[in-house]
Amino acid sequence: MLDYTKTWLAVRGITLFNDKRGVTALEYGLIASLIAVAIIAIVSQVGRSLTSVFTSINGNL
Repeated sequence: MLDYTKTWLAVRGITLFNDKRGVTALEYGLIASLIAVAIIAIVSQVGRSLTSVFTSINGNL
């Protein structure tokens, strides 16, 4: 029984060690989060620029 358990754990350990799906999902998650941060930064900067443009237009009217 102990030999079977050792063999089973060894096979599962190797299988889990060689499985790259989790690493790939983690990489895609990091890329998506970096893209989201970049979009938020760009949109907030454009929002500030538009606010100043509309404020100056309102002042000129």
